Amino acid sequence: MTASDPRSAIRPPPDPILVELAEYVVEGRAESEVAFETARHCLMDSLACIFQALDYPACTRLLGPIVPGAVLPGGARVPGTPTELDPVQAAFDIGVLVRWLDFNDTWLAAEWGHPSDNLGAILSLSDYRSRRASEEGGEPLSMPDLLRWMIKAYEVQGILALENAFNRVGLDHVILVRIASTAVATGILGGSVPQVRDALSNAWLDGGALRTYRHAPNTGSRKSWAAGDATSRGVRLALLTMRGEPGYPSALSAPRWGFYDVLFEGKPFRIPRAYGSYVMENILFKLSYPAEFHAQTAVEAAVALHPEVAGQVNEIERIAIETQEPGMRIINKTGPLDNPADRDHCLQYMTAVALLRGDLEASDYEDAAAADERIDLLRERMEVKEHPRFTRDYYDPAKRSIANAVQVFFSDGDRTDRIELEYPVGHRRRRDEGRPLLEAKFESSVAPRLGTERFARLERIMTDPERLAGTPVHDFVELLVET
Repeated sequence: MTASDPRSAIRPPPDPILVELAEYVVEGRAESEVAFETARHCLMDSLACIFQALDYPACTRLLGPIVPGAVLPGGARVPGTPTELDPVQAAFDIGVLVRWLDFNDTWLAAEWGHPSDNLGAILSLSDYRSRRASEEGGEPLSMPDLLRWMIKAYEVQGILALENAFNRVGLDHVILVRIASTAVATGILGGSVPQVRDALSNAWLDGGALRTYRHAPNTGSRKSWAAGDATSRGVRLALLTMRGEPGYPSALSAPRWGFYDVLFEGKPFRIPRAYGSYVMENILFKLSYPAEFHAQTAVEAAVALHPEVAGQVNEIERIAIETQEPGMRIINKTGPLDNPADRDHCLQYMTAVALLRGDLEASDYEDAAAADERIDLLRERMEVKEHPRFTRDYYDPAKRSIANAVQVFFSDGDRTDRIELEYPVGHRRRRDEGRPLLEAKFESSVAPRLGTERFARLERIMTDPERLAGTPVHDFVELLVET
């Protein structure tokens, strides 16, 4: 018998993907100037999301020790709160806060997702390790260290997503958060290539969450904490590995029992490019609207049409929306929408609000805002179709557009212009336009909670590369916590 025989007890060599990922995380260089600059902006953006989410009781009730009193003085801290937790629970809390409002950065390919979801693992472990090192006379982690781990986490998640559609087999994209968080968490803890490989094998053996909670008729708030759950699982697996827990070399490829055969229709993953800093350099920001990313340009188009439409709502006969295939599959919804999680993943709802109000905010998904009867009136008059070119350009690696078009038709035969937008303001092709919006998002979200003096100190660090490079992670986090 051979190692490829499912009856064989001969331990096979590790799956190549496990080896490649581990070598990149431990030995790979992510030194692109553009990547570091973008990572700094990703951190600012994620902090803005965290501090905005603190205003929502449905989010904050999930935070803190899983049982009363289970705190860890000297442990990992959660921005905007006074809590000190073990790194696993802190990773969950940070992940929940970053993701709650669906306003954090995005990656779109065969699989989609939100690489900043990994900040839960990165920030919690980096703060914990940096505090311990400082107390014990060692070298604390610096903010460039943290940015470097962000670049690597984004790359792991994003490259795996390029040509591997987990959604096509019913699995949720947070599986890639768990994989990326496991890899970088083990690296942050000082893991070797074999240790990162072992931890990753355990992460794949966890299988994947079903997408049920993201789709009608089961849409619910789990979609806002699933990434926190995934990133915290990555920390747990890293800690177990560093205690000596072994890995499983053919976790992916084992006949019958491996991930490929059980969950991926027997197909191995496709990795179309080498790991570097491509994902961070091309990440998508949500800067104008807390909307599912496939709808961003539709909302922007609807806002542009608002002045022409707002006074003629009762005269609207139909609204034509053209979108890409993923938009058709993920956010094209009719019928009742039961909760905010349902509404922020409905293309028609988001477009209707933007047409009516000339804007879209997180509060527009809450029950009070959704009670506006005009929203459902407009939804009923919408026709959503796939535009083949939008789909082609969405998957074209040279474009990666996320196009939508919106046009409104009135009962008297009049019509608006057809507004077509290929790239949302958070796209790399609109970086210069987006940077001031990102900085404004950061200030308006964080400053009111930190106060003028503390925010000024934080802003000086975030906007001065030399000052940032000289700041230990635990000192940076100290500026963010509630005292």
